[in-house]
Amino acid sequence: MMTGTDASLNPEWQLPGFQTTLLGDKTSKYAIIIPVINEGGRIQSQLRKMKQQGICDAIDTVIVDGGSTDGSLALDFLEQEGVRALLVKTGPGKLSAQLRCGYAWALSEGYEGIITIDGNDKDGVDAIPKFMDALDKGYAYAQASRFINGGRSKNIPWLRYCAIRFVHAPLQSLAARHWFTDTTQGFRAYSREFLLDQKTQPFRDIFKKYELLAYLTVRASQLGYAVTEIPTSRVYPAQEPVPTKIRGLAPLFDLLLVLFKALLGSYNPKSRSS
Repeated sequence: MMTGTDASLNPEWQLPGFQTTLLGDKTSKYAIIIPVINEGGRIQSQLRKMKQQGICDAIDTVIVDGGSTDGSLALDFLEQEGVRALLVKTGPGKLSAQLRCGYAWALSEGYEGIITIDGNDKDGVDAIPKFMDALDKGYAYAQASRFINGGRSKNIPWLRYCAIRFVHAPLQSLAARHWFTDTTQGFRAYSREFLLDQKTQPFRDIFKKYELLAYLTVRASQLGYAVTEIPTSRVYPAQEPVPTKIRGLAPLFDLLLVLFKALLGSYNPKSRSS
């Protein structure tokens, strides 16, 4: 077990501060990044499922913690469930800042592709090998969808369903110049080539909250990379509050603002190569 900061990161990347605890060696060409903050028993259940299904043996698992205080990420538990590394963000920012930490660290470790999945146990982890297969086939971006053939959606609130299907997905598809059906999910995969492309540049401080997910969804096909959707399942609890960090009007307004900025190309690198 080793704890510290990573001096091998590209000094040109804009990253929040974070600390890394290594729990195992690099064993695969892909890494799965799981951003969490106070997910309690949900992240523990998810990791157990991944271990039971042999996923942790097939792909290196990296947890990126945004500052949990619930004790759910005890190092002995993570090591037992096959997690390779725990990254703890110490600098400013929310989800996009966490993801920048995770993606930068994984790329510095030499991974050829990155898969991201939420840590709230809503997504079917059995689909993770499908994303690995998509990367093997040369796709630069693969997006999870519960709405295509083979996908499954259960207990989704009707307002959320309408917002995704009739607002978010159509507008993101318009910006991407490629039809996507399920654009709010964080379950997706990126190739190393796409993330390191100078016309992508994900390691910028402009990405703090939800901006990075929306930007990368539209950027890949804009740049001519091969993209696809993967059928997945997403199940919300039947008689419990929806596990989400998006509550109230302010986060919803933020999401709409991000959506329109992505549509207008506001996040594209401002250079001759953009």
